[in-house]
Amino acid sequence: MNQVISVRGISNQKFLDLYARPGRIGLAGGSTLIDRVIRRAERRVQSEGKWGTWSHAFICGERRLDGHQWVIESDLAAVRKHIRFGVQENRASKYYDEELYGVLAILDFGLSEHQFRSLLCHGLQLMSDATKYSVRELFGTLIALKKPELRGKENVLARDESFFCSAFVQHLFRQIGIDLAPGVSAKHTTPEDIAATLVPHTRWVLERDLGESKTKEKLRKIVARVRTPSRAR
Repeated sequence: MNQVISVRGISNQKFLDLYARPGRIGLAGGSTLIDRVIRRAERRVQSEGKWGTWSHAFICGERRLDGHQWVIESDLAAVRKHIRFGVQENRASKYYDEELYGVLAILDFGLSEHQFRSLLCHGLQLMSDATKYSVRELFGTLIALKKPELRGKENVLARDESFFCSAFVQHLFRQIGIDLAPGVSAKHTTPEDIAATLVPHTRWVLERDLGESKTKEKLRKIVARVRTPSRAR
Protein backbone atom coordinates (compact mmCIF):
# COMPACT_ATOMS: atom_id res chain seq x y z
CA MET A 1 0.00 0.00 0.00
CA ASN A 2 1.31 3.43 -0.93
CA GLN A 3 1.89 6.06 1.74
CA VAL A 4 1.44 9.69 0.70
CA ILE A 5 2.81 12.37 3.02
CA SER A 6 1.85 15.99 2.35
CA VAL A 7 4.43 18.64 3.17
CA ARG A 8 3.70 22.36 3.37
CA GLY A 9 5.33 25.54 4.51
CA ILE A 10 8.94 24.81 3.47
CA SER A 11 11.08 25.82 0.52
CA ASN A 12 11.98 23.62 -2.42
CA GLN A 13 15.54 23.52 -1.12
CA LYS A 14 14.52 22.30 2.32
CA PHE A 15 12.15 19.72 0.81
CA LEU A 16 14.88 18.24 -1.40
CA ASP A 17 17.41 18.32 1.45
CA LEU A 18 15.01 16.28 3.56
CA TYR A 19 13.72 13.71 1.05
CA ALA A 20 15.89 13.49 -2.09
CA ARG A 21 17.85 10.31 -1.37
CA PRO A 22 19.78 8.10 -3.81
CA GLY A 23 17.53 5.97 -6.00
CA ARG A 24 14.35 7.90 -5.30
CA ILE A 25 12.35 9.45 -8.13
CA GLY A 26 11.70 13.18 -8.24
CA LEU A 27 8.70 14.77 -9.94
CA ALA A 28 8.36 18.46 -10.70
CA GLY A 29 5.52 20.64 -11.91
CA GLY A 30 7.01 23.42 -14.00
CA SER A 31 5.63 26.73 -15.23
CA THR A 32 7.42 27.19 -18.58
CA LEU A 33 5.57 26.91 -21.89
CA ILE A 34 6.75 23.34 -22.56
CA ASP A 35 5.80 22.36 -18.98
CA ARG A 36 2.31 23.73 -19.50
CA VAL A 37 1.97 21.93 -22.83
CA ILE A 38 2.90 18.63 -21.15
CA ARG A 39 0.56 19.18 -18.20
CA ARG A 40 -2.30 20.09 -20.53
CA ALA A 41 -1.74 16.96 -22.66
CA GLU A 42 -1.74 14.82 -19.50
CA ARG A 43 -5.41 15.64 -18.92
CA ARG A 44 -6.02 12.57 -21.11
CA VAL A 45 -4.28 10.45 -18.44
CA GLN A 46 -6.50 11.87 -15.69
CA SER A 47 -9.90 10.26 -15.21
CA GLU A 48 -11.37 13.68 -14.34
CA GLY A 49 -9.88 15.28 -17.44
CA LYS A 50 -7.92 17.82 -15.38
CA TRP A 51 -4.49 19.10 -16.34
CA GLY A 52 -1.65 16.99 -15.00
CA THR A 53 0.36 18.22 -12.03
CA TRP A 54 3.72 16.85 -13.15
CA SER A 55 5.77 17.86 -16.19
CA HIS A 56 9.24 16.46 -15.41
CA ALA A 57 10.79 13.39 -13.77
CA PHE A 58 14.33 12.68 -12.58
CA ILE A 59 16.27 10.25 -10.43
CA CYS A 60 17.97 11.37 -7.23
CA GLY A 61 21.65 10.60 -7.03
CA GLU A 62 24.22 10.91 -4.28
CA ARG A 63 25.48 13.82 -2.24
CA ARG A 64 28.98 14.53 -3.54
CA LEU A 65 32.16 15.94 -2.07
CA ASP A 66 30.99 19.42 -3.09
CA GLY A 67 28.21 19.06 -0.51
CA HIS A 68 25.47 19.10 -3.15
CA GLN A 69 22.80 16.52 -3.86
CA TRP A 70 22.94 15.50 -7.54
CA VAL A 71 20.26 14.16 -9.89
CA ILE A 72 20.44 12.27 -13.17
CA GLU A 73 17.88 13.07 -15.82
CA SER A 74 17.16 13.55 -19.49
CA ASP A 75 16.46 17.20 -20.06
CA LEU A 76 17.11 20.35 -22.05
CA ALA A 77 19.49 22.75 -20.33
CA ALA A 78 20.99 26.04 -21.51
CA VAL A 79 23.46 27.83 -19.25
CA ARG A 80 25.48 30.79 -20.51
CA LYS A 81 25.01 29.72 -24.15
CA HIS A 82 26.14 26.18 -23.30
CA ILE A 83 23.38 23.76 -24.31
CA ARG A 84 23.00 20.22 -22.98
CA PHE A 85 20.39 18.19 -24.77
CA GLY A 86 19.95 14.73 -23.28
CA VAL A 87 20.95 12.53 -20.35
CA GLN A 88 22.93 14.56 -17.84
CA GLU A 89 23.79 15.06 -14.17
CA ASN A 90 22.80 18.26 -12.41
CA ARG A 91 22.82 19.61 -8.89
CA ALA A 92 19.44 19.34 -7.19
CA SER A 93 19.72 23.10 -6.68
CA LYS A 94 18.35 23.33 -10.22
CA TYR A 95 14.93 22.75 -8.62
CA TYR A 96 15.22 25.33 -5.83
CA ASP A 97 13.51 28.02 -7.94
CA GLU A 98 9.90 28.11 -6.76
CA GLU A 99 8.90 30.34 -9.67
CA LEU A 100 9.89 27.64 -12.16
CA TYR A 101 8.95 24.58 -10.08
CA GLY A 102 5.82 25.24 -8.07
CA VAL A 103 5.31 21.67 -6.83
CA LEU A 104 7.69 18.78 -6.12
CA ALA A 105 7.36 15.14 -5.09
CA ILE A 106 9.82 12.44 -4.06
CA LEU A 107 8.94 8.75 -4.47
CA ASP A 108 10.81 6.11 -2.47
CA PHE A 109 10.52 2.51 -3.73
CA GLY A 110 12.88 1.15 -1.09
CA LEU A 111 15.61 0.17 -3.53
CA SER A 112 18.47 -1.91 -2.23
CA GLU A 113 22.03 -0.66 -2.52
CA HIS A 114 22.57 -3.13 -5.36
CA GLN A 115 19.47 -1.91 -7.22
CA PHE A 116 20.48 1.73 -6.86
CA ARG A 117 24.04 1.04 -8.06
CA SER A 118 22.70 -0.84 -11.07
CA LEU A 119 20.23 1.95 -11.81
CA LEU A 120 22.88 4.65 -11.54
CA CYS A 121 25.47 2.74 -13.57
CA HIS A 122 23.03 2.25 -16.41
CA GLY A 123 22.04 5.91 -16.31
CA LEU A 124 25.68 7.03 -16.35
CA GLN A 125 26.33 4.71 -19.29
CA LEU A 126 23.54 6.40 -21.23
CA MET A 127 25.05 9.77 -20.32
CA SER A 128 28.49 8.61 -21.48
CA ASP A 129 26.91 7.45 -24.74
CA ALA A 130 25.55 10.98 -25.26
CA THR A 131 21.94 9.78 -25.23
CA LYS A 132 19.78 12.63 -26.49
CA TYR A 133 16.60 14.21 -25.12
CA SER A 134 13.92 13.34 -27.65
CA VAL A 135 11.51 16.16 -28.46
CA ARG A 136 10.44 14.04 -31.41
CA GLU A 137 9.39 11.16 -29.14
CA LEU A 138 7.66 13.63 -26.84
CA PHE A 139 5.42 14.61 -29.76
CA GLY A 140 4.88 10.90 -30.47
CA THR A 141 3.60 10.51 -26.92
CA LEU A 142 1.31 13.53 -27.31
CA ILE A 143 -0.18 11.79 -30.34
CA ALA A 144 -0.64 8.55 -28.40
CA LEU A 145 -2.38 10.37 -25.55
CA LYS A 146 -5.14 11.20 -28.00
CA LYS A 147 -5.42 7.53 -29.00
CA PRO A 148 -5.05 5.38 -25.84
CA GLU A 149 -4.83 2.18 -27.89
CA LEU A 150 -1.39 3.35 -29.07
CA ARG A 151 0.12 3.76 -25.61
CA GLY A 152 1.13 0.12 -25.26
CA LYS A 153 2.77 0.12 -28.67
CA GLU A 154 6.11 1.51 -29.78
CA ASN A 155 6.26 5.28 -30.09
CA VAL A 156 5.62 6.07 -33.76
CA LEU A 157 8.36 8.71 -33.63
CA ALA A 158 10.84 6.57 -31.68
CA ARG A 159 14.53 6.86 -32.45
CA ASP A 160 17.59 5.07 -31.14
CA GLU A 161 19.65 6.42 -28.25
CA SER A 162 17.15 9.02 -27.09
CA PHE A 163 14.68 9.51 -24.22
CA PHE A 164 12.58 12.32 -22.84
CA CYS A 165 12.54 12.69 -19.06
CA SER A 166 9.89 10.24 -17.82
CA ALA A 167 10.70 7.70 -20.53
CA PHE A 168 14.28 7.75 -19.24
CA VAL A 169 13.12 7.10 -15.66
CA GLN A 170 10.79 4.29 -16.75
CA HIS A 171 13.56 2.71 -18.84
CA LEU A 172 16.04 2.71 -15.96
CA PHE A 173 13.57 1.21 -13.51
CA ARG A 174 12.64 -1.52 -15.95
CA GLN A 175 16.34 -2.38 -16.12
CA ILE A 176 16.18 -3.35 -12.44
CA GLY A 177 12.90 -5.23 -12.79
CA ILE A 178 10.44 -2.53 -11.67
CA ASP A 179 7.71 -1.55 -14.14
CA LEU A 180 6.26 1.78 -13.05
CA ALA A 181 3.51 1.81 -15.68
CA PRO A 182 2.59 -1.71 -16.88
CA GLY A 183 0.97 -1.75 -20.29
CA VAL A 184 2.49 1.58 -21.31
CA SER A 185 5.46 1.61 -23.68
CA ALA A 186 8.55 3.10 -22.03
CA LYS A 187 8.69 5.83 -24.67
CA HIS A 188 5.05 6.74 -24.03
CA THR A 189 5.46 7.12 -20.26
CA THR A 190 4.51 10.54 -18.91
CA PRO A 191 5.42 12.06 -15.53
CA GLU A 192 1.75 11.63 -14.61
CA ASP A 193 1.99 7.88 -15.34
CA ILE A 194 4.86 7.65 -12.88
CA ALA A 195 2.87 9.62 -10.31
CA ALA A 196 -0.02 7.17 -10.73
CA THR A 197 2.14 4.04 -10.32
CA LEU A 198 0.71 1.19 -8.25
CA VAL A 199 4.18 -0.09 -7.33
CA PRO A 200 4.38 0.17 -3.49
CA HIS A 201 6.24 3.25 -2.36
CA THR A 202 6.32 6.17 0.04
CA ARG A 203 5.66 9.57 -1.48
CA TRP A 204 6.38 13.03 -0.09
CA VAL A 205 4.57 15.84 -1.87
CA LEU A 206 5.42 19.49 -1.42
CA GLU A 207 1.97 20.93 -1.93
CA ARG A 208 1.84 24.40 -3.35
CA ASP A 209 -0.53 25.70 -6.00
CA LEU A 210 1.26 26.17 -9.31
CA GLY A 211 1.95 29.87 -9.57
CA GLU A 212 1.38 30.49 -5.84
CA SER A 213 4.91 31.77 -5.28
CA LYS A 214 4.55 34.18 -8.21
CA THR A 215 1.27 35.48 -6.78
CA LYS A 216 2.91 36.02 -3.40
CA GLU A 217 5.74 37.94 -5.05
CA LYS A 218 3.28 40.17 -6.91
CA LEU A 219 1.43 40.88 -3.65
CA ARG A 220 4.70 41.67 -1.92
CA LYS A 221 5.59 44.21 -4.63
CA ILE A 222 2.13 45.77 -4.45
CA VAL A 223 2.36 46.13 -0.67
CA ALA A 224 5.85 47.60 -1.01
CA ARG A 225 4.58 50.22 -3.49
CA VAL A 226 1.67 51.13 -1.21
CA ARG A 227 4.00 51.57 1.76
CA THR A 228 6.46 53.70 -0.22
CA PRO A 229 5.40 57.37 -0.20
CA SER A 230 4.95 58.78 -3.67
CA ARG A 231 7.44 61.44 -4.74
CA ALA A 232 6.11 64.94 -4.24
CA ARG A 233 5.36 66.77 -7.45
